[in-house]
Amino acid sequence: MWQNKISIIIILVSFLIGIYFYPQMPDRMASHWNIRSEVDGYLPKFWGLFLIPLVSLVMFDLFLLIPKIDPLKKNIKKFEKYYYGFILIMIVFLFYTYMLTIEANIGLKFNIGMFLISGMSLLFFYIGVMLENSKRNWFIGIRTPWTLQNDKVWKKTHKLGGKLFKISAITILVGIFLAENIFWFIMVLIFLTVIIPIVYSYIIYKRQKED
Repeated sequence: MWQNKISIIIILVSFLIGIYFYPQMPDRMASHWNIRSEVDGYLPKFWGLFLIPLVSLVMFDLFLLIPKIDPLKKNIKKFEKYYYGFILIMIVFLFYTYMLTIEANIGLKFNIGMFLISGMSLLFFYIGVMLENSKRNWFIGIRTPWTLQNDKVWKKTHKLGGKLFKISAITILVGIFLAENIFWFIMVLIFLTVIIPIVYSYIIYKRQKED
């Protein structure tokens, strides 16, 4: 898949960037920022530069393994272009986060929280696209006891879940410019986006059983 080739290139580039910037980085790199975009966590230089590339590599390998071990692998095949697109988007998001971290550590001044939230909103939107097109499987999607038992419940739940993720993505992006307490706003939005489809899957499952 062409998406996987691009993902591999991005991961390799991230390692090369880490090697290039290694002599320029402080011994302790800023690695975490609070809701006010203030540094509140540090890592040794090695981990500051190579943790995200290593996480990207491990995640990429795990995502490639899933279609091979899922008992319903034939269903993943039905939406594989969205699945491999998701892998690419996730790797791009991690690379984006990595570059923001490096830029912050070489002294560039910017609101890292705003940039991270912007990237996260795009990731959320694509998750919504993938959910709407997903088929029943054991690893990817809104996996409740009710969606895993019934294709109709899966489909209805993921149509709703996909819409909620896309609405949340757009709301988060707009909220960056409107809300002062954007962090708590996002937390509530994510909670509702996750919980509502779970509850909905149970309701429609019960309805189908009663019919």
